[in-house]
Amino acid sequence: MAMDDTDRQLISMLRNDARMNVAALAAKLGVSRGTVTNRLRKLEDEQVIVGYTVRLRPDAEPDAIRAWMHVLVDGNQTRAVIASLLGEPGVEALHDTNGRWDLLAELRAQTMPQLSQLLERVRLIKGIANTETSILLATYR
Repeated sequence: MAMDDTDRQLISMLRNDARMNVAALAAKLGVSRGTVTNRLRKLEDEQVIVGYTVRLRPDAEPDAIRAWMHVLVDGNQTRAVIASLLGEPGVEALHDTNGRWDLLAELRAQTMPQLSQLLERVRLIKGIANTETSILLATYR
């Protein structure tokens, strides 16, 4: 799907506040509510937007298990892999990187079995060639 500046601005605003209503989005973009609704529907239909989520302060869930997963993408499937990872509720953030790994996913789960299930789901995503996961043990700064 080819996105223009309006689509990119719309996505950026939703990343900052996924609860922003259509009227507020339209006002900030300088377009009609119908335009925003149609663009959202198109972005969802094309699976550019695959879900909406809530972000929490890092200390809001002190017992949560946090991990980082390095992801190696197979061939030129990066966009599809990114879309799939962004739709996964356990993926808090996703970063494009250089070096050995293509992507770095920040993961969060409430229990080790939940983390294990999350890792299993991610590893089954078409286009992922390899992963390596590290669990956060302590933060010093």
